Amino acid sequence: MNEVKVFEDWCKGCGLCVRACPKSVLALSKTHLNKKGYYPVEVVDQAACVACCACARTCPDTALEIHKN
Repeated sequence: MNEVKVFEDWCKGCGLCVRACPKSVLALSKTHLNKKGYYPVEVVDQAACVACCACARTCPDTALEIHKN
C-alpha cells in the first residue's frame, strides 16, 4: 500500500493538496491545530492513495511525502 506522510508542523492549512488529490485521500482537520495554529491536512483514506504525488507537487511548504510501495 502507498503511504502519504504529513509533516504536520510545516502545514499552514491552505488546502491546495486536498483539491489536487484525485482520490480524496486528504482533508483539512476540523478539530486539531498544529503548533503554528493552523488546521493541518490529515490522511483520511490511506488505502485510496494511488501515489500520483499531485498533493506533494502542489504543496508550497513541502509538508507531504509520498512513499510508493
